[in-house]
Amino acid sequence: MRKNVGIKDVAVAAGVSVTTVSHVLNDAAYARVSTETRNKVRTAAAHLGYGPNRLAQALRSRRTGMLGLVSEDIATTPHAGRIILGADDAARARGYTLMVINTSATAGQESRVADVEALLERQVDGILYATMYHRIVEAPANLGKVPAVLVDAVSGGEGFPSVVPDEFGGARTAVETLLAAGHTRIGFINNTADAPSTRERLRGFRGTLTSAGLDGGAAPVEAGSSDAKGGYEAARKILEAGNPPSALFCYNDRMAMGAYRAATELGLTIPADLSVVGFDDQELIAANLHPGLTSIALPHYEMGAWAAERLIDTVEASGHGGAAPEPVLLDCPLVPRGSVAGPRIQARNGRWPAQRLPLRPEGTFAPHHA
Repeated sequence: MRKNVGIKDVAVAAGVSVTTVSHVLNDAAYARVSTETRNKVRTAAAHLGYGPNRLAQALRSRRTGMLGLVSEDIATTPHAGRIILGADDAARARGYTLMVINTSATAGQESRVADVEALLERQVDGILYATMYHRIVEAPANLGKVPAVLVDAVSGGEGFPSVVPDEFGGARTAVETLLAAGHTRIGFINNTADAPSTRERLRGFRGTLTSAGLDGGAAPVEAGSSDAKGGYEAARKILEAGNPPSALFCYNDRMAMGAYRAATELGLTIPADLSVVGFDDQELIAANLHPGLTSIALPHYEMGAWAAERLIDTVEASGHGGAAPEPVLLDCPLVPRGSVAGPRIQARNGRWPAQRLPLRPEGTFAPHHA
């Protein structure tokens, strides 16, 4: 019967010391080992069927190889799923296992502390704390007991490392897309909530117009609830005012869906009469509107992966990472579809040459454009 292969056998086969084998197979960041030697050790280990003992590693390093993730409303938003997938892929690539706990966006602080405590009791090496939309959070008091990283959130108290979307940059991309299509009269439908995304997308909208030589401060802006109804009502106000815009940038895809309805009722065709750009790239909405909605994608997968990598680096450096005064910003790329085209020449009176239907704040919406 073949004897158990040990680290000494690998060292003999590779012609190196036991210490070198240990450094290579445990990916010791501080070890100065050449690429040639690393390859020789790994080849010898694979040939002999030797693998590092995870339990022994955990006892030596006092780490379990487990990471925790507290995420809001996993079952009700596609955003959490993408964050979890990115974090899990990154964790697996580094030899870690991800343990997920669902919490509610409306849960109180006591409940959040209990969720974190449940992970701490399972001796996770670190915790990712993710929210369902970009905002400032009060982190649970016990989150700092192990290394932690915030995902899609920044802390209003203790400075945890965090990663968030580049809201300003995403808005700039949206407006630049409309400018490149020839639009100089662009409106913005914004959210009413006091959140970083609301403020930064508005700042990006006005700043990009101003940088292009237009009057960003005078551009039409209306705010509404962050849903189709709010988008519909805000779009009606903008489009029925004097000198209406030939393009709309919407805070999110749900509000853009409402803008599609408003355009339909005003006899406007998208994109021939009105171009529209959304934000979030919620595929069930953006890809299924007609025409498909050009939108700015939120980097949920990338945020999850970045956060897991940062957390593991901190864990393996045996530290808590220290305060992080500024969050890391990740790009929000454009996903082009069929809702953007060049502007048409409007009527002399500055209003749309279309028959207006009465304002209907209630009712179902099933947009269709020829």
